Amino acid sequence: MSKPDAIRPSLLSDRLAALGHRHDLLRAEIQRAQTAEAMTRARMGEALVAALAARSRAEAEARTQIMARHLAAARSRLRPDRRTRRRATAERLLARLGAWGQALVIARSGIWQAPRAGLRGVLRALPAIAAYVRRGPDPAAAPLTLFDQAWYLKANPDVAGSGRSPLIHYLLTGGREGRSPHPLFDHDAYARAAGDDLRASGLTALEHFLRVGGPQGLSPSSLFDPAWYVVQAPELADTGETPLLHFLRTGARHGLSPHILFQPDYYRHRALGLAADANPLIHYLVEGSRQGAAPHPLFDPAWYLDRYPEVGTEEPLQHFVKRAAHDDLDPGPWFDAVGYKALRGADRPADRDPLSDYLLEGAWAIAEPRSGFHAFAYLAAHPELADLGLTPLEHWARASGR
Repeated sequence: MSKPDAIRPSLLSDRLAALGHRHDLLRAEIQRAQTAEAMTRARMGEALVAALAARSRAEAEARTQIMARHLAAARSRLRPDRRTRRRATAERLLARLGAWGQALVIARSGIWQAPRAGLRGVLRALPAIAAYVRRGPDPAAAPLTLFDQAWYLKANPDVAGSGRSPLIHYLLTGGREGRSPHPLFDHDAYARAAGDDLRASGLTALEHFLRVGGPQGLSPSSLFDPAWYVVQAPELADTGETPLLHFLRTGARHGLSPHILFQPDYYRHRALGLAADANPLIHYLVEGSRQGAAPHPLFDPAWYLDRYPEVGTEEPLQHFVKRAAHDDLDPGPWFDAVGYKALRGADRPADRDPLSDYLLEGAWAIAEPRSGFHAFAYLAAHPELADLGLTPLEHWARASGR
């Protein structure tokens, strides 16, 4: 064997060693780059979280200020009233006098939208009110007030057999019996909110809301939050118009959200039979909830009913909003309310349900709103959600087609 052939194994070994060393250096460099990238992402995530937390605080302050301005402007719309025994007796007597007598009862209540305020407005409205009364229990009749005649007749089939105008029935009988006048008016919820003032007035819940409660910022529906709504319609801070009436008049048509847990655009893509000009919240309460159509990416009504059969016939989202602040209720399979409450602790307002709290503030304080979902890392990987106004879990649910 020649001498050159004898040294070849050592040369090969040296080359392999050099390659191995270069490989180690390259791997170390890759690891340093990956570590630097991870740290950059972490810092970016932390910076985004801090910025979004500051934004949520600013939005909360804006809601407080705009609502305060709205309530100040709404004081001029307050019209306190009382129904004494004498007045109640007079109204029952008037109701026996036919259409004109019943029209006077409705006009005196102050709930009909007259063309102008005061006695002159009432007198101008009387012919239209009398024409409405003559139609009796016609589901197609639409009184100019917060009263859904077709819905009231369906909810109270005994009224149709009376032959009397449903609004008169409500003012003289139904309101005292605790019947609700509209799908967005929960008598029991409003009675709790208005408290002693409603009881002392002798008015029906609808009269009290339109005269007193609405201008004071009360809501007759757990799914309509005036403070959430007025930020989307800042003109209310100057006009003082009752937010719910604004929502029914124009806000729903323009896609404004009545509650943080109801996203009209999201719901419209999931509801069946929802007309383009229909109010999505009313549709949800009357039909969509029974269909299982979700009002929000993180609330699943069908799953909720299956998980909590004790809900019974109560609408699932309303049940959650009313009870979840104090009871351990999950809004869907992607949000752990118990774990969230434990992590959020005393920072969550005691009267706020955990999902609403997450969407308003908690998303930027809780790194893991459900097990296995690392929100801040998700935010770093999807910084575009900051511009969309979505929380990490909400963005994930939408992107996943939930």
